[in-house]
Amino acid sequence: MPTSRRIAVGSDTRHPIPDAIASWLEEGGFSVIRCGAVDAADTPWPEAAEQVARLVAQGVAEAGVVCCWTGTGVSIAANKVPGIRAALCKDAETAGGARRWNGANVLAIALSDATADAAQAIVESFLGTTGIDPEEAVNVQRIAAMERRYSGTGNEERLRES
Repeated sequence: MPTSRRIAVGSDTRHPIPDAIASWLEEGGFSVIRCGAVDAADTPWPEAAEQVARLVAQGVAEAGVVCCWTGTGVSIAANKVPGIRAALCKDAETAGGARRWNGANVLAIALSDATADAAQAIVESFLGTTGIDPEEAVNVQRIAAMERRYSGTGNEERLRES
């Protein structure tokens, strides 16, 4: 994997998996921004996810990894930040596909069933996959257009019109 990239890693609770992910990335030459419980004390999962997602959306981090027990909560929360496409991935193949076909920029991992080795393989696949498949780029653009349509005030009216 390429080095000298900034990656934000966050978790809601102190757990060996996100700690191992952060350490493994640092050992691989990545610059890691530790968020939530990876940096300090236990943090509510919406806040840990927002910290990571905000850094990615602002361009401070190139990509992010968020963890909670099921991975679902941090994925949902991260996706509320404009410009974020968070994907909950349980295996390396899905993680690579999330980057290649969906332009995912935040990876969500479930702590309930991940092992350190599996998490490393998932992260490695996610970060090792660069670029969006040209045939799927238009779909990623459609997601961005949907995000613009439904962001800001007046969404209730737009949703009723649908």
